[in-house]
Amino acid sequence: MSDRLRIVHCFRSPVGGIFRHVRDLTEAQVEAGHSVGIICDASTGGAHEDRLFEAIEPMLALGIRRTPMQRHIGPGDIAAGWRSYRIIKELQPDVLHGHGAKGGTYARAFGSLLRVSRSRVARLYSPHGGSLHYDERTTTGKLFFGLERLMERFTDHLLFVSDYERRTFHRKVGHPRIANSLVYNGLGEAEFEPVAAQHDAADFLYIGMMRDLKGPDLFIDGLARTGQHLGRPVSAVMVGDGEHLPRYKAQVERLGLTGEVRFMDPMPARQAFALARCVVVPSRAEAMPYVVLETLAAGKPIIATSVGGIPEILGKASPALTYPDAGDISEKMMAALESPSGYAALMPGIAELRGRFSVTVMASQVEEAYLSALDRRPCRNTFAGQVGCSRVS
Repeated sequence: MSDRLRIVHCFRSPVGGIFRHVRDLTEAQVEAGHSVGIICDASTGGAHEDRLFEAIEPMLALGIRRTPMQRHIGPGDIAAGWRSYRIIKELQPDVLHGHGAKGGTYARAFGSLLRVSRSRVARLYSPHGGSLHYDERTTTGKLFFGLERLMERFTDHLLFVSDYERRTFHRKVGHPRIANSLVYNGLGEAEFEPVAAQHDAADFLYIGMMRDLKGPDLFIDGLARTGQHLGRPVSAVMVGDGEHLPRYKAQVERLGLTGEVRFMDPMPARQAFALARCVVVPSRAEAMPYVVLETLAAGKPIIATSVGGIPEILGKASPALTYPDAGDISEKMMAALESPSGYAALMPGIAELRGRFSVTVMASQVEEAYLSALDRRPCRNTFAGQVGCSRVS
């Protein structure tokens, strides 16, 4: 292709949906002929993430650079920022794409510094929820949203992964004064193959980060209520790792569910899907979670909270949606157990999902935003709910 770019993705934590999003983008961008690199934190992630890095590193011409980055703003950002800036300057990117609050700050700030001394660098930012989860009425929220507004001056293009995320940005930060796009996360063709449950599969699966924002505690409480209501044990597998894992294990023990709940280390989603008959996503907040897309593409029934972009996947009136409340989650669990085939029939069709959430479309739209930010291609107009970009003069 004529527009071969040097692209660097910058983000903090190599776990969860952001890491999945970056891996998908890098693979598609390498296939399109671009040189791609990654900069992220060295202190998070485990053996599972190390294996994922090993799988993609050979294809990345600009390599994988890991350096310690702290989660919250603090004095440590000075040293971490300086190390990251030196790496970015060495890689000489055409495009700096920041993901999440920390990665977005680094990419835009350091991209702006590079522009002082060399040719144009496109500075793009994908929030992925990030600081948008804060309450705008709190002091912390006001601080972060004020910083987001300030950072717009150093941003060429905003990329939102859901219409919910874009509307939240409008409400908490303000209407973007720069070009912005809505580009949904996408799946590869192989992920639209069904995954059958094992013969000894559990009733329900939780897969994700073990932190309160993702709702593992709601999953456990909902499971306990379901078992009490039905008068029989209800089994579950919980796959993942995180800072609050010991607390959830203690919760399971306290509720007398030790024999019903099995904890397992992180593993590929499709491998985990075979361990249970129904997947539960009990998040308190989300942007556009991959696990919902992956579950449905694998032909698995799902129970998911109506937060973030999840209703954009399932449909706002989907009977699979629930509130982030243990009682409401339990009611959905009972419905799924009482009529498994009937509940499964309520899920969106595979053909519909494939048409809306493709990694090929995602990568193409992101590349269009890159080229527009570099003034190599005009930007298309967009309307709410459509993929494209909108310039703000």
